Amino acid sequence: EDEEEERLKQISVPVELKNCPPLGLESHRVEDDQLLASSQSHHGFAASRGRLNMQGSDNDDDMHGGAWCAESEERNHWFEVDSRREVEFTGVITQGRNSEKLEDFVSSYFVAFSNDSRDWTTLHDGYAEWLFYGNVDKDTPVLGQFSAPVVARYIRILPQSWNGSLCLRAEILACQLPSSYRSENEVNPSDDLDFRHHNYKEMRQMMKVINEECPNITRIYNVGKSSQGLKMYAMEISDNPGDHETGEPEFRYTAGLHGNEALGRELLLLLMQFLCKEYKDDNPRVRRLVDGVRIHLVPSLNPDAYELAYEMGSEMGNWALGHWTEEGYDIFQNFPDLNSILWGAEDRGWVPRIVPNHHIPLAENFLNGSLGTETRSIISWMERTPFVLGANLQAGEKLVAYPFDMQRPSISVSTGDMNEETWARIQRQNEGSLRETADDAMFRWLAMSYAHSHLTMTETYRGSCHGEDVTGGQGITNRASWDPVVGSMNDFSYLHTNCFELSVFLGCDKFPHESELPLEWENNRESLLSFIEQVHRGIKGVVRDVEGTPLPNATISVEGIRHDVKTAAGGDYWRLLNPGEFRVTAKADGYTPQTRLCMVGYDSGATSCSFTLARSNWDRIKQIMALHGKRPIRLVPKANVPKTTAASRPAAAPATTVDSHAAGQRAERLRRLRIMRLRRLRQQRLRAGLSTAPTTTTTTTTTTAATTTTAAATTTAAPTPIPETERTTSWYDSWFPEDGWVTENPFDSVAFDLVPTQDDPFEYTID
Repeated sequence: EDEEEERLKQISVPVELKNCPPLGLESHRVEDDQLLASSQSHHGFAASRGRLNMQGSDNDDDMHGGAWCAESEERNHWFEVDSRREVEFTGVITQGRNSEKLEDFVSSYFVAFSNDSRDWTTLHDGYAEWLFYGNVDKDTPVLGQFSAPVVARYIRILPQSWNGSLCLRAEILACQLPSSYRSENEVNPSDDLDFRHHNYKEMRQMMKVINEECPNITRIYNVGKSSQGLKMYAMEISDNPGDHETGEPEFRYTAGLHGNEALGRELLLLLMQFLCKEYKDDNPRVRRLVDGVRIHLVPSLNPDAYELAYEMGSEMGNWALGHWTEEGYDIFQNFPDLNSILWGAEDRGWVPRIVPNHHIPLAENFLNGSLGTETRSIISWMERTPFVLGANLQAGEKLVAYPFDMQRPSISVSTGDMNEETWARIQRQNEGSLRETADDAMFRWLAMSYAHSHLTMTETYRGSCHGEDVTGGQGITNRASWDPVVGSMNDFSYLHTNCFELSVFLGCDKFPHESELPLEWENNRESLLSFIEQVHRGIKGVVRDVEGTPLPNATISVEGIRHDVKTAAGGDYWRLLNPGEFRVTAKADGYTPQTRLCMVGYDSGATSCSFTLARSNWDRIKQIMALHGKRPIRLVPKANVPKTTAASRPAAAPATTVDSHAAGQRAERLRRLRIMRLRRLRQQRLRAGLSTAPTTTTTTTTTTAATTTTAAATTTAAPTPIPETERTTSWYDSWFPEDGWVTENPFDSVAFDLVPTQDDPFEYTID
């Protein structure tokens, strides 16, 4: 230490060291073939793994290690970077191996340079080779800065001491020299925007300037406050800011869920500037967007954590610093788990009769559970704004992930009493196919609309940031099949609101250097605009009653898609759909559902598909049932019992009202049974067609308005007709038409008891 202190005193240090941007190991601008090493412990720890913040897989022995590691632990090993042209090297940042079990890092090293990769010159301090002090742990990056820039093409790190195994992750700082050809680090953006990182105060000031420049289309409000009291500011951009216009969809971009993922934050600030400037310059595309969509941009949902990451700087924060809130929550994974509710209800056959397939309500224990302050504010914001489409901007990978984000658990059942269809469904679920949402095709299109508009997101031939390509060359993936999480913002948005939300992972470097912002803006500008335009894909309309009053909270169902949406406060709705022909049904409490055939074409703009619902009787029926304690009500009025003569009147009933009513019902029942028996006998005589008939003595007593008739000892040559006095009233004929009688027992399926009479000395048993 004394020698090092003396050496530093004698070195002629310039007044201000030159600060250069990273060469691009972490961001993968430096390709794998530009990284070389003297050896590797095995294939999973090749030189291409020696990038700053490289993440290894959970299994340290598989093909994706978390650093470059040398084969043998000797001092003659080296790690080399080829910049492909002469540059000014100004420093090296080193980091240990990413591992949950081991503490492997390089604690000291030399640095050497070359222009031809054969002759190497080790950096001297004027007296001896300059020994740089490296890491003291595996995660914290350490900067070794040169006293003066060194111009060369190749640079080597020569480890001299280490902890554990010889493993290393690194980033090289270098400035590009003037050249006749264009370099990736020398982007001249076509837009005159503010390309720099903004802390909390600078972000607030930037938004205020934009609002003052375009007051007619912008409005600043806050979604809520962080746990430390910082406001989560949002910028609304619309032709009528502050109001929801009927028929105009709501769109949102959010960023900064993780404070150390700064690129999304800066892209949204750049998008605000761009939309304001281009709207004033009468850009037709921007004018269509602003006039037709209510756009909400929230650049920082975790402002507390961003301030921590911003203080450490672009390259000096590790993978986790600033990831969580001050309360220790990962906001993206801190939402109520509605997936388990839906899937459990599906397994029991409760969807949609008991549990809906959309707008699943929150249980009280969710809101009283472990939700962060920021998460509660976001949920409240989601519920009060009828968003249709949105995306949250993250980093650490370069792809677009769509729901479901949660992995559906496997089902273990016995095959005893199970049909083939149920068994096949469970097999598909266990294989993971049911990770898909009901709108999987729509989600895939939305994801592709961003990824394929991005300039580099589909260049997956190099693999992903930390492993193999998981997107199949498309730049998109289902999150549950890639990196499943529980309680994600995307799943919650889909199951609790109308909004379809995706996660856009903007790049491998979470906190890119300021010099890289122009390049990243050029890469993402078209994607950001194109994704907003997808909010007009599908159908839209207004649900009203016959008087023209809008119906809020009406349900819009699409046949074949087991996920519904609801109308907003103004009765308007938007349903994202791919081109095709759909049967759409609108339902509302107290109204008769209506179904329409709606066509979605390939032209831009949503298809109009409105509904007019008529009131149904169920509302009135429910009110009447509520007045009667929700008991069944007899809707058919009771028949008036005709007056009878003294001879035919039944015996006197008890004086009480209840007994009198029961006696009247009994008499009416007997009268109906006797009339039906007469009709049956007449039909039998007509069918028999006998020339003579046996002598029959029949005593029939009726309680109709006619007098009692007796037919006795009658012998005829033809069937005896029924007298007119035995015909029933018109009311009774309407219930028992003569043409409807058949030869079967007329008492079948009649559910009441019979009392044997004097004329019928037999007994029926009625089921």
